[in-house]
Amino acid sequence: MPGGWLYLVAVMDWFSRYVLSWELSDSMESVFCVMALERALTVAVPGIFNTDQGSQFTSEDFTSVLLRSGVKISMDGRGRALDNVFVERLWWSVKYEDIDLNDDADCAETRVGLSRCFQFFNNQRPHQSLGDQTPADVYFGRCAGRKSLELQLS
Repeated sequence: MPGGWLYLVAVMDWFSRYVLSWELSDSMESVFCVMALERALTVAVPGIFNTDQGSQFTSEDFTSVLLRSGVKISMDGRGRALDNVFVERLWWSVKYEDIDLNDDADCAETRVGLSRCFQFFNNQRPHQSLGDQTPADVYFGRCAGRKSLELQLS
């Protein structure tokens, strides 16, 4: 940003690559991550939640939300970006298909652009690894005639 940095967090369902929630902040404090997590937990409560070891995700504010919800916490090993390869791929898409193409003046413009980006990612962009289905198709099970995703992808 012209006046500083913005920080983005997204909560993704690993199986479908569906982005359940996301949040943007101008600070690295954990509050925006907790907001995204709480919003995602209103949609689905996973058995395990995986993050990297960033201070936002290791904070008591963040981990206590997961523990209260009965969710097991998994954290990537130090320097192991590929442990969370689906989110890393999402960041690549966001950067090269939205952020780098726009010259947003402020956080509000970036938020609008990201909203469009995640809508497209979830609902219109087919993923080869999902048998050319969208994350929403897989997450909400809207694929007519599908016996199982495992059969289509094997």
